[in-house]
Amino acid sequence: MIIAIGNDHAGVGVKEKIQQHLISKGHSVINKGYDGKESVDYPDFIHPVSIEVKEKKAEIGVIVCGSGNGAAMTANKHKGIRAAICWSEEIAALAKQHNKANIISIPSRFLKEEEILSIIDVFIKEGFEGGRHERRIKKIDQND
Repeated sequence: MIIAIGNDHAGVGVKEKIQQHLISKGHSVINKGYDGKESVDYPDFIHPVSIEVKEKKAEIGVIVCGSGNGAAMTANKHKGIRAAICWSEEIAALAKQHNKANIISIPSRFLKEEEILSIIDVFIKEGFEGGRHERRIKKIDQND
């Protein structure tokens, strides 16, 4: 699977671990994230991940910021992107099964590294259930 990854300064440390983990499982990673130490603006590193997923250059995205909120809000500005903040394996599974999430947003300041990796593994493994959820997904994108 091809996975785009993006992060701000709060996700620099864990991003490297996520990349190593994904590559060790046979995935390809497109790194759109930040690698420095200074504070940066997360949208500069999250929009490129949404574009990779929207243009189908990546099958899913992994975005990381301190709370997961800013990153998810940014990603979700793109039509066709459904970024879900996931803080547990169950939330990650439901995001894929019911919401057809195509980007997982990780709150790096609130999870341990091993939790993050297992949550991402669940997100990758799960699929969309369709059925009653399909009509709901079709109602998400708006043309304002």
